[in-house]
Amino acid sequence: MEMSDQARGFALMIALAAWVSLGAQFAATSYGTPDIGWLAVAWRLLRFFTILTNLMVALTFSLAAVAAVKPGAWWGGGLTLWIGIVGVVNYALLYRPLTGLDFWADTGLHGVVPVAVFLWWAVSGDKRGLRWPVAVTWLVWPAVYVVYAQARGAVDGVYPYFFTDPGRVGWDGVVVWSLFLCLAFFLAGVVLVWLARVLPDGT
Repeated sequence: MEMSDQARGFALMIALAAWVSLGAQFAATSYGTPDIGWLAVAWRLLRFFTILTNLMVALTFSLAAVAAVKPGAWWGGGLTLWIGIVGVVNYALLYRPLTGLDFWADTGLHGVVPVAVFLWWAVSGDKRGLRWPVAVTWLVWPAVYVVYAQARGAVDGVYPYFFTDPGRVGWDGVVVWSLFLCLAFFLAGVVLVWLARVLPDGT
């Protein structure tokens, strides 16, 4: 679905914000761990849902801006949901005061990009055909991530978040937290579908 020049310009701004924020986080992590190379830094960062989802945003909106074609309704809605939960979970469960480059990277990845993606979707996103059962299919990415995080943790013993770490919350805690977050994703997805039905389709 083609988009207007205004929507295309906004998509470009989102892509730039995501790339800059990812770059800032890479630089901050590299500065904090000068004993490892850039490939190791990248591999370390790629264990986080925040990084992987912001990378999806950066790639999706870069392509949208270049091709002047909107993401499809399923992908655009799902991406809005996933990056939105990134921000909510960070500020509700994981937030800690930061300074310097860490602060700017964190603000971009967890604040600026999620808000900008939601605004773009609300104003310009393709919302055609979204019904509440799609909220179930949007759980695929979070579920895949949980399996990925556990697999990486089993190999190197490092878990990205306290609620994925069986050493801190136990396996029963991991299961409970995973179910709780999946429920949060589902309910937020239902709300997003409702918004898709009351908001005008984007231009």
